[in-house]
Amino acid sequence: MSDDATTRPATGSAGLDDPAQARALLWQMIRIRRFEEKCAELYSAGKIRGFLHLYIGEEAIAAGAMPTLGERDHVLATYREHGHALARGVPAGEIMAEMYGKQEGCSRGRGGSMHLFDAGRRFLGGNAIVAGALPLAVGVALADKLRGQDSVTACFFGDGAVAEGEFHESANLAALWQLPVLFLCENNYYAMGTALERAQSQTDLAAKAASYRMPSEWVDGMDVVAVARATEAAVAYVRSGQGPMFLEYRTYRFRAHSMFDPERYRDKAEVEQWKKRCPIDTFMRDALAAGLLEDGVREAIEREVAEEIDAAVAFAEAGTWEPEETLCRDVYARQPPTGTEARP
Repeated sequence: MSDDATTRPATGSAGLDDPAQARALLWQMIRIRRFEEKCAELYSAGKIRGFLHLYIGEEAIAAGAMPTLGERDHVLATYREHGHALARGVPAGEIMAEMYGKQEGCSRGRGGSMHLFDAGRRFLGGNAIVAGALPLAVGVALADKLRGQDSVTACFFGDGAVAEGEFHESANLAALWQLPVLFLCENNYYAMGTALERAQSQTDLAAKAASYRMPSEWVDGMDVVAVARATEAAVAYVRSGQGPMFLEYRTYRFRAHSMFDPERYRDKAEVEQWKKRCPIDTFMRDALAAGLLEDGVREAIEREVAEEIDAAVAFAEAGTWEPEETLCRDVYARQPPTGTEARP
C-alpha cells in the first residue's frame, strides 16, 4: 500500500465514482456489523467474557476513515475498537481468538475485547481508559517528528474523552509542537450513559478543539463517503507538516454502551429514529441510485462475510489456552518464591 494519500484505495474522492470502491465500502461496513453481531451472540453463550463494547451503528467511521491512512501511519483507538482493527487489516480470526482469550489472538489472549493490538500493522491498541490513548498518540507523533518521518498518528476517541484533562493536555502539546496527530472524535452523544448536553457546556466539540489553534471540523459520521472525504483531506493536511487537526464524526451507537448496560438513559424512540439513518442502508440506497452497485451485491457480500466470520470462530474455537507456567510472563510483579518474603 502506498503512503501517498492521493493513490490509496477506498478514499472519499473515489467513493461515489468507482463501483469497486463503492463495493469495498459496503463490504467493510457489513463485515464490521456482522462480526459485532456474532460477538454479541458468543458473549451471550459464554464464549467471550469480560467487557464487550459494540460498534453497531458507527461502522461508517472505521470503514471510511481507515483506508485513507498508509501502512507507515499509526492508529490508536478506544475500547470500542473491533471495527477499527478489522478495517486496519488485523485478521478476523486473530481478533476473534483474542476475544476468546486464546494464545493465537492478536494480543496473545491477554488483552481481550478492549486491548486489540497489532504492532506490525501499527495498530497500537484499544485502550480501556477514557482518553488514555491521547497522550500516547502525542508521544508517538513526537517520536516520528524527531526521526524526520512523514507518518501520521490517528487517534480515535469518544465524546466523553473531550471532557478529560488528557484531551486538553494532548491537544495543547500537539499544537505547540506542531505534531502530526490527527484527532478523530467519534461523538455518539452519550459518554457511557450521560448525554453530551448534560456533561459538557460546549457541545460543539470541533469548536472546543479549535481553541487550541488547530483546524477543526465536524462531519456526518453516518455517511461513509462524507467520512472518507473529510478524513482523506485531514490526513493530507497533517502529513504536509502543518501540525495537528481535529475531526468530529457525529454518529450514534444502536446498541447499549456495553453488554452490561441496561440502557435506561435514552428513549427507545430516539434510538429507532437514528436507526433510520443506518450507514449501511443509506449508502446502499444511494449507491444503487447512482448506478454504482447492482441488485444482488449485498447478498453476495453477506455470503462472503458469513464465510469469513465462520472461519474466524472456528479458528478461535481451535485455539489454545496459555500454559499456566507462563501466566506471570511480562507482568510487573511476580509471586515471591515459597519461603521468601516480598520486599516492602
